[in-house]
Formats: sequence, C-alpha cells, structure tokens
Amino acid sequence: MTLLRLTGCGRVLLTLLMAAFTLIGDHVVSGNAQSSETVLQAPGPLGSLEGVLQTPDATASATILIIPGSGPTDRDGNNSLGVSAATYRYLAQGLAKAGISSVRIDKRGMFGSRNAVEDANNVTLADYADDVHAWIKVAQAQSGQPCIWLLGHSEGALVAMLAAQRNAPICGLVLIASPGRKFADVLRQQLRDNPANKPLLDDAIAAINELEAGRKVDVGKFHPALQGLFAPQVQGFMSDLMAYDPVKMISKVSLPVLILQGGRDIQVPVSDAEQLHAGSSNSTLVLLPDVNHVLKEVGTDSREDNLATYANPSLPVKPDLIDAIVEFMAGAR
Repeated sequence: MTLLRLTGCGRVLLTLLMAAFTLIGDHVVSGNAQSSETVLQAPGPLGSLEGVLQTPDATASATILIIPGSGPTDRDGNNSLGVSAATYRYLAQGLAKAGISSVRIDKRGMFGSRNAVEDANNVTLADYADDVHAWIKVAQAQSGQPCIWLLGHSEGALVAMLAAQRNAPICGLVLIASPGRKFADVLRQQLRDNPANKPLLDDAIAAINELEAGRKVDVGKFHPALQGLFAPQVQGFMSDLMAYDPVKMISKVSLPVLILQGGRDIQVPVSDAEQLHAGSSNSTLVLLPDVNHVLKEVGTDSREDNLATYANPSLPVKPDLIDAIVEFMAGAR
C-alpha cells in the first residue's frame, strides 16, 4: 500500500442522507480548444443508457468511465437537491487537457437514460454495476483502448468496486470520496454530527436499524424531513446498499486502485479513505487537504463556505486532483 499526501495550493447531501454501442450520428455537443463532446448510448434493460464521450484533440492515452454518486445526480455531477457544481464535467475537461478521454453517464431511469427502466428507484447496486459493464463495451469499442479505467465518486465508488469483481477489460479503479464503512454507519454518523437533527434522531436511528435488517419502515408519523429521507420508494435501494461492506469489497479487487480523499469533505471523513486503503494491498491513497466532497478547493473550515461550492458551477475542481489521477494512471500502465 502507498500513502501520498498532496499539500498544494443545514445541507449534507440528502442523497446520502437524503456489446453493442450507438454513436448518435457524429454529433458534437460542445467543445473547447482541448477537447470535444459526443453523445453516446449503451444498451439498458428496457431502453438506451446515455452518456457523453469527452475526447482530447490529440490521440487519447487512456479512457476513463466516470460513475456518478448517489441520488438524482446527472452526467455532469449536478442534481435537483441543490448541487450545481458540474464536478464531473470539470473532471472530464481536466482529464482531456491531460490527453485522457472520458465517458460520463446518466444513471438508469434518469435524464438521458430515463427510458432504460420504468422506475429509477427500483434498482440495486448490482444493477448499476451491470450498466458499468455495458458502458465498458461502449467505451472500449469507441476508443480502441485495450482496457477502460473506472472512476467512481461517492456511491459511484461502491459501484466501481462491485463492477471490478467481474471479469472485464478494466485497467484499474479511481475511487473518490468513497465511503469506507457500511452505508448504515455513514448515515447514522451524518445524522448525529448535525446538532439540528437531535429531535429527529430516535426515529431516524430506528428507521436505519429496520432497513439494515431488510425490513420496510412506516414513515407516516415521522417528521417531514425523515419522510423524504426514508421515502417508501427508496427503501429497497437503501436496504440493498446497507448490505455492502466497502472494505470487504476493495479486498476482492486485484487491480491497481487509487483512493482520493479531500480533507474538507463534510460527508465522507478521511478515516473512511484510510480504512479502504488498509483493506487493499493494491491501493495508493492520496489526501488533498483543501478539497471537499464536490472536489472543489475550500480555504476555510467554515461549513457555510464549504456548502457554497456545491452550487457554484464556475469553480473548477482542484487541479491537484487531476494531477494525481493522471500520475497514477501513467504509473500503472
């Protein structure tokens, strides 16, 4: 295991609380001096999955699949719960400048992938891993690369680890802001860490315990905030997610793994990254002290300043993050 530290220059996301491929014409969605974007499709259960291929103007040295985090998060890293940070779009652009192509995707049942399933809530982590394998075939066919890298952010890191346990042309994993504990434990801590949640804690913890045991929860008498968090339509997915232990998952991955963790992440603590790192002899851990959960630089310990970056689409991701990914990928090839 390798540990590196880079020292360069109330809303906790309620999404955590809370063989064939189709190139659509040759349609360039947008571009800049270093890269261009092209809409791609992959086969889904009932209809197509949709994503965007970002390619550098020069020949790409590698291709990476960006797997989104929890909740209704789109291919750019934005969602309707107050996040407009465009994190994945900035990631893709930064990687393109370094000569790496990427595919960033919409989850089944959402956005461009809305027709892939009837109900976006009726999913499991294994379903998302199936979609990753569909996208690997697309990305490999489109890029001609011998293998594809997987980059998972937050919940997406769990999907990447699960997908990597199946035989496929995967080069390695980049896990960013990944939980290192079971989802139920993360949820309990997030609720307890916010003093404003104190009046709701008894009901919330009881609900978590029930879901962890695989039982449904009647939220009819709960506070409205908890009714949203434990909404009946998402309880099945929450129970499924609670069954996975990230440390056990990473221990089964034999590929090179980069674990990236921000020191100012108010959703996933550094200790989670350290637990993951300890569970894998193939991993490199890079800590970025001034980076938060949406991969932006935060110069203070102010929670208000931190959360402000979640709704700031003009602030790019921390350049050190891109540098760490590029360096790791180059060293692993």
